[in-house]
Amino acid sequence: MAWIFLIAAGVLEVVWAYFMKRSEGFTLLWPTIITLVVMAASFALLSISMKTLPLGTAYTIWTGIGAVGAFMVGIVILGESVTPMRLVAGALILAGLVMMKLSSPH
Repeated sequence: MAWIFLIAAGVLEVVWAYFMKRSEGFTLLWPTIITLVVMAASFALLSISMKTLPLGTAYTIWTGIGAVGAFMVGIVILGESVTPMRLVAGALILAGLVMMKLSSPH
């Protein structure tokens, strides 16, 4: 169950990062509110997952899902640039996440 909470927390991290971008520096009300609410939910789920998962594993997976997810949202939704080096960097982060999961005792 901890892994489900952790994955959900990571997905919510992507959501709040997107809405933070949309808030234009917290100057737009609704994107700011969505950012803060989803951020709190993401932290809460991360905290629940950390009851049983090791800190290093949980935090690394959470930030990694956020990083790779935000990278993909940036490309697909926001039209950010796609370069070979950016794709390799994203793939390396993803490989690190897989290795972290495989090496986790839980």
